[in-house]
Amino acid sequence: MLTTVANNLINSTMKQLMPFIIVIVFFILIAIFILALYNYRLKKRIIDAGPLDETGLRFLSLLSGSRNEAVKWGLLLLSAGIGFVVLEFLPFSAVDSPAPYGIEMIFIAAGFLLYYLFLKRQKNSDTL
Repeated sequence: MLTTVANNLINSTMKQLMPFIIVIVFFILIAIFILALYNYRLKKRIIDAGPLDETGLRFLSLLSGSRNEAVKWGLLLLSAGIGFVVLEFLPFSAVDSPAPYGIEMIFIAAGFLLYYLFLKRQKNSDTL
């Protein structure tokens, strides 16, 4: 009886929060797109201005960001996905237990750790 009441409460809360979450995610995606567009325009303007000195090259490299961003997000999403798959096979009560959150956080932290080790290995291979 108590679990059905809790499930109904969680479902109704999620139904009320979902439109707000969708709007927030939509605006975040628009902001990311606008930032990428303006970074591209700024880099193009700097390059079209002519030869660059050392300061200009450093600034241009800062605008480009890390060349390992795709690897970072790939490892994080892969580890989070593996965490969700593992959660499907573990028996627990989703309403009463905080275990799913902890297990998922462990897998996401493992993704960050793998990315750190990847960067460390890449830095060591670059210096050799």
